[in-house]
Amino acid sequence: MKLTTSNEKLNSIKKAGIILKPESPEIKDEYLKIKNCFNKYGIELILEKNSAKMIGLDEGLILKNLCKDVDFLISIGGDGTLLSVVRNSFEFNLPILGIHMGTLGFLTDVLVEELDLFLNDFNKGNYKIDNRMMVECHVDNKCFVAFNDIVISRKTVSSMIKIKAKINGISFNSYHGDGVIISTPTGSTAYNLSVGGPIVYPLTEAFIITPVASHSLTQRPLVMPADIEIEFKIKDAQGAVLLIDGQDSYEVDDGTVIKFTIANKKAKLIHKTKRNFFEVLNDKLGWGN
Repeated sequence: MKLTTSNEKLNSIKKAGIILKPESPEIKDEYLKIKNCFNKYGIELILEKNSAKMIGLDEGLILKNLCKDVDFLISIGGDGTLLSVVRNSFEFNLPILGIHMGTLGFLTDVLVEELDLFLNDFNKGNYKIDNRMMVECHVDNKCFVAFNDIVISRKTVSSMIKIKAKINGISFNSYHGDGVIISTPTGSTAYNLSVGGPIVYPLTEAFIITPVASHSLTQRPLVMPADIEIEFKIKDAQGAVLLIDGQDSYEVDDGTVIKFTIANKKAKLIHKTKRNFFEVLNDKLGWGN
């Protein structure tokens, strides 16, 4: 494992693409306030096309074209919205600012009411860009990337799934239970944590492999270096389901081999300079109380 730190700054902050929380037309007024705040600091906002349509505006660009035309992206919503933006803009590797209008707010740390203060600092270069590891999954000639995790899950609630596992081509384990979570350090505080997996500092590079409801007392979570290849083979007549960041799914058949590696790009998150991971843990999850 290694710690990924960076003094990276944006070359330009003149133009930003903005993506709104889906199916939330009620945030139009907040969006207009946010737009005025950015414009105050000389930053032009361009809406993503689906977001514009949702709030009744006849403007916007499809995400691919938007990413080609802006200096950075803005996600307005909760952590789920940010996860989606990170994955869907992956090939463009743009830094993303999360403005919090959700529930937990583990990744989106800038509140609407403090946006003016943040942008005053942002305009002066007082911000940081975190580079977070992402995981890449290859299966059936397809490739998926995830920011939090990819779960290999059983198809039905009435039976367990069996999964054979290898690391760098060498057999190391068999999992028998509800499934397995392959998590990034960022995702260690998500589904991984809820099933007893470890918290891993988000700027490290490591895989967390966590069994879900394992039918064995010997199965425990593993933290592995990110420069390995992890391979899982489905050994279940019903096959399995892959869940990508809890948002997309893909069904696989018995005998399918699924390979995991570190992604070739990082998720770049724009944060306040004073953001502290352990303070976030304390605030959101009651860490240390």
